[in-house]
Formats: sequence, structure tokens, C-alpha cells
Amino acid sequence: MYVDESGDVGLVGSPTRYFILTGMVIHESYWMDAFDQLVAFRQRMKTLYGLKMKDEIHASALINKPGDLVRIKRNDRLSIIRNFADDISKIPGVSIINIVVDKNTKTSSYDVFETAWKTLIQRLENTINHKNFPHPEPDKSLRTDNECGMVIPDNTDDKKLRALLRKMRRYNMVPSIMGGSARSLPLKFIVEDPFFKDSASSYFIQACDTAAFLLYQNLQPNKYMIKSGGQNYFSRLSPVLCTVASPRSGGIVLL
Repeated sequence: MYVDESGDVGLVGSPTRYFILTGMVIHESYWMDAFDQLVAFRQRMKTLYGLKMKDEIHASALINKPGDLVRIKRNDRLSIIRNFADDISKIPGVSIINIVVDKNTKTSSYDVFETAWKTLIQRLENTINHKNFPHPEPDKSLRTDNECGMVIPDNTDDKKLRALLRKMRRYNMVPSIMGGSARSLPLKFIVEDPFFKDSASSYFIQACDTAAFLLYQNLQPNKYMIKSGGQNYFSRLSPVLCTVASPRSGGIVLL
């Protein structure tokens, strides 16, 4: 599961209302085809808009603070994001989980970072356990019971996330969906510590960044995204949203 975020975890004086974590899950057997599709997308963007293969697609910056990418017209930069969303929705085997924390409803003691990450990790664990992610073997009864997942985030608070994941392997209180007492259900299907990766060197992390940005703009769009219609681009990702993670809200877990 590749992961990136939108917004920040601050509760006091924060410029953002929401903190969003987006996890893009893909079975290893689909990885090469998915990577080839991402490369092909970047080649098209190079031909159409002059976006170099090494240029990072950091969606928020691409719209508001493009840096060297100011050489590309703003409406073309938005077109790159729109095309990226369309391509992500067609990547074979991809499933996207979104965690949204509305910070306006939280008290000062609420740990935005830990709660969001714990929820995302738990959704990954549960969905692997129930064999609900896209898989090359469509018949669940024929799949092995020992498949596991890894977490590959963009650079974040690495010490805190590493400690959280290690703790969840030993002690992990999970509320009962039937309304009973919470139980400790240590993780069984997440292997190793998180492997942190710079988004500038990963097309997959950049895809997560784009999905998280589009979800944020769907919830609280800026003026340009409203004017351009970009606030509706998140719906283009509908084919790959992990609805089993949160059936009532289309794959978006609201906290």
C-alpha cells in the first residue's frame, strides 16, 4: 500500500480543515503492468504538455506553486491532473482507501496523525484478511491464507508511524462492530516496518498524492478548482475506490 496525505495534522492555527490519508493498494502480481501504465501516462504528458519524465506531479503545488513547472500553462497543469485521475482509475488491480479527519469536530486532545494512520492500517489488515482486494485468483476459496501487505508512505513522521505499526502488532484495541467491548486484535497481515519513499522518485506515491488532493478539493475546493470544475475530478476515481473499506461512503472512511 502506497500512501500520501493532503492537509496537515495540526488542530490549532491550522490552515486546513481536513487531514486526508490515501492508500493505494496493489497486489504484487499486478505491479509491473501498473508501473508500465504509469510510465506510458508520463510519456503522453511529456508529448502533450512538456512534462518531463523526472518532473514530480505534486498536485497542490502544480496548481498553486508550480516552481519550474510554471513553464506549463495553468490550465494544462490542471489537464495533467485530470488525465492522471483518469489513468489511475484504469490501473489494473488498484484499490484506493481514503481516510478523512474533519478537524473542526475534534477536541485538542485528539491525535489526528495516530488516529488516521491506525484507521488506514486497520482497513488494510481487514481487507487482506477477508480477501477483498483485487486478486489474480478471482475465486477466494482457491487463494492462500498467508498473503500479507507492506506499507510504503511518502516521507512523514517516520518515528511515530514506525512505533504505531510495531505497537499494533502486539496490542491493537479494535471496537466491536456489534456494539460489544473492544478487543485486542494484533496485526497479522502487515509485514515489516513502513518503507518510506520520496514522492519525487515514485509514480505510485504521486498517484496517491493526486487522489488525496482531489478528495480534499471535493470536500473544500479552492476558488480555481471551483471555477474550472476541478472540484468534481475526484469522481473520476470511482472505479478504483475500495468501497468494502467503508460501504456507506464510497470507500471514504470519515472520522
